[in-house]
Amino acid sequence: MGKILLLEDDESLNRGISLKLKKEGYEVLSATGVAEAKEMFRENEVDLIISDISMEDGNGLEFGQSVRKVSDVYLIFLTALDQEVDIVNGYDAGADDYITKPFSLMVLISKVNALMRRIESTHEEGNVLTSGSMQVWCKEMKVFQKEQELSLSKKEIQLLLYFLEHPKQIISKEQILESVWDMDGQFVDDNTVPVTISRLKKKLATEEDYEYIKNIRGIGYLWTTEVLKK
Repeated sequence: MGKILLLEDDESLNRGISLKLKKEGYEVLSATGVAEAKEMFRENEVDLIISDISMEDGNGLEFGQSVRKVSDVYLIFLTALDQEVDIVNGYDAGADDYITKPFSLMVLISKVNALMRRIESTHEEGNVLTSGSMQVWCKEMKVFQKEQELSLSKKEIQLLLYFLEHPKQIISKEQILESVWDMDGQFVDDNTVPVTISRLKKKLATEEDYEYIKNIRGIGYLWTTEVLKK
């Protein structure tokens, strides 16, 4: 089904996650330190990385940043750091998702399965979506603003695609959680959606300060522009 690199220095937690992922049918490469994880990543083609942040021999954020320099592989941070600034730093380091400890193992598996489904569906998509001066190449998962490619995380692209599927419709935070995070919000930090949307809005901003995503106070969010499919 897919190959996952797990970096977690708590050996008991590492074993538990690894066993559950293997029962789900995934191949798991298990590392308890940053140096070991880097070597595994160099020697293997992986579909997803699950990484702790605070470890004795390094920092998961720095590991994520090094991965992002050479790969767009899916990346989930798994950490006890749960403040808003920590979440922002995680996404800045290239995370597609951010799960805070303590967490439900079933929630983690649900997120992993959802990401793997998206990997499979990405290969099936062939449309190019155009909205304003922006183009999204669905198959390649690339976004261009005025012919310049934007650097977006996988989660930001998934969020963007969800908006493009529902142009000029008010979408609630709950709908976004269910569709983009595949969760009902019970185990997701309250700041996750607004923080990700804020980051996406900044990256999509044009010189004319055109607003693609509008915040409808107390209701949700609105993609303001028509979308064309090619």
